[in-house]
Amino acid sequence: METKLTLKLDQNVINSAKAYASKNKKSLSGLVEEYFKNICLNDKENISEINPLVLELSGIISENSIKSYSDDYLKYIENKYE
Repeated sequence: METKLTLKLDQNVINSAKAYASKNKKSLSGLVEEYFKNICLNDKENISEINPLVLELSGIISENSIKSYSDDYLKYIENKYE
């Protein structure tokens, strides 16, 4: 069920949001709804709304392995351009 919502925002924010929505071929209402859905996903009760594939992949790569990969890549680039 769709319901109307009235928001008070700075006119510059509204103009920027309208331009962004138009550029991305979306409605302003659609953007607001999408934003609210995304912030609600952070709520533990709504965790089931996260794509199952994302949930399955979450935690597979540790922060240490990302750091290690970044360090290795940086060394590769430094050696490449010496």
